[in-house]
Amino acid sequence: MEKQRTLARPATLTGGALHNGGSVTLTIHPAPTGHGYKFRRTDLPDEPVVEADVAHVKTVERATTLVQGNAKIQTVEHVLSALSGLGVDNALVEMDANEPPIGDGSAAPYVKIIQEAGIVEQEEARALFQPDQPIHIETSGGSIMSVFPHNGFKISCTQANHDGRFTQYLSLEITPEIYASEIAPARTFVHYEDVKDLMEKGLIKGGSLENALVIRGDSVLSKEPLRFSDEFVRHKILDIIGDLALAGRPLRGHVVAVKPGHGPNTELARSIAKRHSDLLAMAPKPVTSSAPVLDINGVMAVLPHRYPFLMVDRIVEFDGDLKAVGVKSVTINEPYFQGHFPGHPVMPGVLQVEAMAQVASVVMMRKTENSGKIGYFMSADEVKFRKPVFPGDTLFIHVEMLKARRNLGKATCKCLVNGEVVSEGILLFGIVDK
Repeated sequence: MEKQRTLARPATLTGGALHNGGSVTLTIHPAPTGHGYKFRRTDLPDEPVVEADVAHVKTVERATTLVQGNAKIQTVEHVLSALSGLGVDNALVEMDANEPPIGDGSAAPYVKIIQEAGIVEQEEARALFQPDQPIHIETSGGSIMSVFPHNGFKISCTQANHDGRFTQYLSLEITPEIYASEIAPARTFVHYEDVKDLMEKGLIKGGSLENALVIRGDSVLSKEPLRFSDEFVRHKILDIIGDLALAGRPLRGHVVAVKPGHGPNTELARSIAKRHSDLLAMAPKPVTSSAPVLDINGVMAVLPHRYPFLMVDRIVEFDGDLKAVGVKSVTINEPYFQGHFPGHPVMPGVLQVEAMAQVASVVMMRKTENSGKIGYFMSADEVKFRKPVFPGDTLFIHVEMLKARRNLGKATCKCLVNGEVVSEGILLFGIVDK
């Protein structure tokens, strides 16, 4: 059984950023099991955290950018590629800017500091995803991305330019050792004719021949010779590994990619994440005497809410003292559908927020010192409603406590339907005596 892994100690890298040209210091910290990859902006008020989740991908032009709330992290693919490629499952990446250092345009600088810091095993098993059937996408730009069942992690990639120049193919089984030696050193590249357009868009302000290869005609411009005869396709594989890390768990499968890019890569990551959610939804829940699950009677024993304002049917999962997943089955019998809206019933967004708050209250009320108290909803920040919720939908309400003090709780929450986020927000509430 494979165990989760994290860094033995913090690892720091300082340098210039590719797109904004500024200086940045990045530190990768060890993180507990189940943490996954998260970024923290130490240069912003309250030091907001952005989860490395495909649901937060906003732009994919020349780089993969994540946005959560008011915080943006640009060009995440190289550092995520290094973490994933070396088999690190949990890490908190702190930065004092919105973009990691570009280094020499490869993932090698990140591999170096991670290996110097050391990697240690953790107690819990890795939560791997192995597809039960092929997953396939095609884009209008001619990209083809597929994942097939496979007992390891393999990538077969064809890199082809629009005019057929420098077409390259490589197929490799990806292990930490192979990644470090064969993939991580491959540098990013750009076509000479695209440089002016990118500069006019405010991109690659920090770009130079020291951190990128420039293709001009049949020549390659660089401060040093090519590190591999097929360096372009190797860097494409590097990017695929980084972008697929946004699916949320290590992949066991054979990825076949033709003309990949950040857009197609993240679309495949989104398809993988959805397939995993679908499989979880179809899987029967194990029932054991020690399972920390609350049915409706258990929920009502904790919460004072009653019909028609009880927005949680059951709690299906607790993860330690800080995380929980609740379920709300939305039926046409909900009283608010009479007026919201006649002929087009849609669950009010404010009630989705209330469902999040109730699950968060359940988490807080599990603490012995809060027994018998009540949670008052105080504020909601960064709330977004992404898709409508209709009768027949089942809400999976995910809550993670950010702060859980004696009389104050702060939680990041999201509601999902069929594996897709329909609403999310950060909630603050107080715990008081009844």
